[in-house]
Amino acid sequence: MTTFVDRVELHVAAGNGGHGCASVHREKFKPLGGPDGGNGGRGGDVILVVDTGITTLIDYHHSPHRKATNGKPGEGGNRSGADGQDLVLPVPDGTVVLDAKGNVLADLVGQGTSFIAAQGGRGGLGNAALASARRKAPGFALLGEPGQAHDIVLELKTVADVALVGYPSAGKSSLISVLSAAKPKIADYPFTTLVPNLGVVTAGSTVYTIADVPGLIPGASQGKGLGLEFLRHVERCSVLVHVLDTATLESHRDPVTDLDAIEAELAEYGGLGDRPRIVVLNKVDIPDGQDLADLIRPDLEARGYQVFEVSAVSRHGLRELSFALADIVARARAARPVQEATRIVIRPQAVDDAGFTVTVEDGFYRVRGEKPERWVRQTDFNNDEAVGYLADRLNRLGVEEELVKVGARAGDQVVIGPEEDAVVFDWEPSLAAGAEMLGRRGEDHRFDAPRPAAQRRKDRDAERDEAEREYDEFNPF
Repeated sequence: MTTFVDRVELHVAAGNGGHGCASVHREKFKPLGGPDGGNGGRGGDVILVVDTGITTLIDYHHSPHRKATNGKPGEGGNRSGADGQDLVLPVPDGTVVLDAKGNVLADLVGQGTSFIAAQGGRGGLGNAALASARRKAPGFALLGEPGQAHDIVLELKTVADVALVGYPSAGKSSLISVLSAAKPKIADYPFTTLVPNLGVVTAGSTVYTIADVPGLIPGASQGKGLGLEFLRHVERCSVLVHVLDTATLESHRDPVTDLDAIEAELAEYGGLGDRPRIVVLNKVDIPDGQDLADLIRPDLEARGYQVFEVSAVSRHGLRELSFALADIVARARAARPVQEATRIVIRPQAVDDAGFTVTVEDGFYRVRGEKPERWVRQTDFNNDEAVGYLADRLNRLGVEEELVKVGARAGDQVVIGPEEDAVVFDWEPSLAAGAEMLGRRGEDHRFDAPRPAAQRRKDRDAERDEAEREYDEFNPF
């Protein structure tokens, strides 16, 4: 059964915003109580958060579809809907987030580091929030926006200071077991290590982590064996340790050839040329192993490698190796730039940025922009008053004027939004030239021109009598 997964495709969907409510306050003897529809709640976000207690992505391998909750719709009596609950997904330290095209969206390193993978939709405004001096009683509300939905890829890159690389059965797992408290599976057959193992080593005042990367073989960078799956786990390491088997039973192999083959695979993978290397000649407790180590050590040192002869069985040379690694790690940490305080970059909108664009395409005009597209998503096209409100907003933004400039004529098709989620209109400039031509949408004409005091009293008495008759009809007892 698979217990370690370091790459998954995750389908995340944020919650939809709740719809606004169109409601009118009703109370006895107050037929004109006014709009009291509440706003819809915000949809929940999908948030990735680093949890150092997690070491694998296996949960998302088995359950790749994750969705946050929706916001609740508004209600009458100025009651706003509840916000949707954010969905927090814990991920291991060192998780890289990529989009479907392979572009890096976030590199999550450090406990508590977070990234919003999908943002919840805004809640729609109720008619109470849409009321104004000109629109005293809106008969519509705005719809909630749909939440974002994305397909993302999570890749785990182990966060370790030292990476042990080498052929299968070179003794890497044995080394990490004696250098640290890690307890990896150890056996004398190839590919014993199927997942990266992490251990913590203390050498003097320096504490560092060491990773045992599954065995590499020629062709690993092209996917042969297990190497391609786990080469990413050495990317963050400060030093690479070549573990060479000096007592191999395979006649066609020798330590120098193994070293050249692994270096070729690392070069083919790329991005690791600046990492310092150390060569560890393992299994010198075996007589033949010690003889071979004495034979090849001068050649390796001539190449510029720092060479250590060790034995995981007899513990020979382990103290010197651990302190040498600690020294390299300490120098690498000191050379890293000091992390600056988080800066907030403010990018004001350009003076000539209208907030939208109008392009002429094959037989129609396409309007793109954050505001127009959001307004279309929030409009209930079954409500003529809501459609008129949308026309007013687009006109105030300058969309009508821009359409005229690019040559649009009555009856031309106007498309708002991207190709996969667009709304098509037959443009009629006479109907979308502003509120003056369309009439005063959403107004109660009983609030129009002022009336004499006597007329107001007469109308008020008539309204009270009508309300009392309606009450008596529904309450005969």
